[in-house]
Amino acid sequence: MDNLRCIPDFPQPGINFRDVTTLFKNHECLQIMVDELYEIYKDKGITKIVGIESRGFVIASALAVRLGAGVVLCRKPGKLPAETVQESYTKEYGEDTIEIHKDAIDENDVVLLHDDLLATGGTMRAAYNLVKKFNPKNIYVNFIIEITDEGLHGRDAFEPGTDITTLITV
Repeated sequence: MDNLRCIPDFPQPGINFRDVTTLFKNHECLQIMVDELYEIYKDKGITKIVGIESRGFVIASALAVRLGAGVVLCRKPGKLPAETVQESYTKEYGEDTIEIHKDAIDENDVVLLHDDLLATGGTMRAAYNLVKKFNPKNIYVNFIIEITDEGLHGRDAFEPGTDITTLITV
């Protein structure tokens, strides 16, 4: 926790932003996170890790190398060059859309969705719904940090029984 920077009133007043880039720049923290995630997922048969734009790309890529899995990028519209599948969702301050390549996942895949932070759960729930459209064998959900100290209940955005893990709860 000493390496996690908190920035008050970002991106808007009243938000206490948890900045995981301070964890990424410290090689020991990065190694610990990847090692812990490897231990959680090494026997799950993960074939693809979907990283959520953009901080989710860091751990998704590092962990994919360890697990022998591929990486799928989940991005905002217009950022991916080939044909995509989209999912729109409502955020706490507006509407947004995410997308992945149409050929990124198939029914033989076991998918791990990864993002840096679980707060309200809106973005990851949209990513989860998007990946479900591909009918993979299984879907796991992971975050580095889960925020519960501000009255947030991000897990409530998911169906009961969704396999969700986090490394840090604040």
